[in-house]
Amino acid sequence: MNFNYYIPTKLLFGKGQLTNLHKQKLPGKKALIVISSGKSVRANGYLERVENELKAAGVSYVIFDEILPNPIKAHVMEGASFAKENHCDFVIGLGGGSSIDSAKAIAVMANNKGDYWDYISGGSGKGQPVLADPLPVVAITTTAGTGTETDPWTVITKEDTEEKIGFGYDKTFPVLAVVDPDLMLTVPADLTAYQGFDALFHSTEGYINKTANIMSDMYALKAIELIGKNLSRAVENGRDEAARENVALGNTLAGMVESTSGCTSEHSLEHALSAYHPALPHGAGLIMISRAYYTHFAKRGCCNDRLITMAKALGKENASEPMDFVEALVDLQKACKVDGLRMSDYGIKKEEAAKYVQKAYETMGGLFEVDPAPLTEEDCISILEDSYK
Repeated sequence: MNFNYYIPTKLLFGKGQLTNLHKQKLPGKKALIVISSGKSVRANGYLERVENELKAAGVSYVIFDEILPNPIKAHVMEGASFAKENHCDFVIGLGGGSSIDSAKAIAVMANNKGDYWDYISGGSGKGQPVLADPLPVVAITTTAGTGTETDPWTVITKEDTEEKIGFGYDKTFPVLAVVDPDLMLTVPADLTAYQGFDALFHSTEGYINKTANIMSDMYALKAIELIGKNLSRAVENGRDEAARENVALGNTLAGMVESTSGCTSEHSLEHALSAYHPALPHGAGLIMISRAYYTHFAKRGCCNDRLITMAKALGKENASEPMDFVEALVDLQKACKVDGLRMSDYGIKKEEAAKYVQKAYETMGGLFEVDPAPLTEEDCISILEDSYK
């Protein structure tokens, strides 16, 4: 029954909650709003709505709009310099996981010297302690994918060395998060699926993780249930408000799983793929490797009860075997029309599997240590090769 629990984020959840932003005690008087380089946040009016909320709160702001779907270190450093030049005293991440992750990393570097990679553990990172507290972060999510609004983690790629590594600690939790499902109604079907499966895998990995505990289990099983029941509906009809709300809640709970348990090597392997191939959406990469990944552990017999329980949470009520979870997972992928994703479409080569596995161990090797059973490099190569299309 021993566990640590710390989620200090104030959460505004539900339809219309963005309109309550101006009523909150915001953590500063001038915000850096971090958004993606795409058009959707502006085109759908979300940025304008946030701007109006800040004006109503008497808060000034500047906008940094360079963030890529797989965010890179160069933009973290550029955003931090922009925040310093404009004397911003807090950061707002508006958009999907990439914008909010970048907001956290920018908040760290806006108050600290050197290079962002000085503070990264793993790969070529120097693993130095963060001496000054980051700027406070407000997270306003327009997608249901990473749960980053309720966890401390940020994933950034060092583009010159093709290293994609997670980072975070107690001070990088957002101080305030707004999860308004109305902001998710315009997400395209394919991205809805990719993001939803990312949230699902945060929960499944957290549930089979060696660090799992009673608190993370509660969040994980509820998130798996919500996503299992509602994701295909949200993919089928993006305007289904009930489905969007339930997937959004599943996503936010998955972030809480990340705060109390954590990811396993499934994420290490995918990060290696999308570090080399940044056009690969993170969730899509996870989907591609998931069947072979969970089949491996099902056949190892190392977490049978947990796989069966997850199968039941996904809706397979009569589940009695570990492989029932894999079947339920594949059924959900078929229902969401993502079971045919192919690595080859993103330039991934089967014969380079060993390269990706080596990168996974070099950059995020710590996640292999919390797997329910040890994975050898040969096991990982087999998982990637079995996943290849």
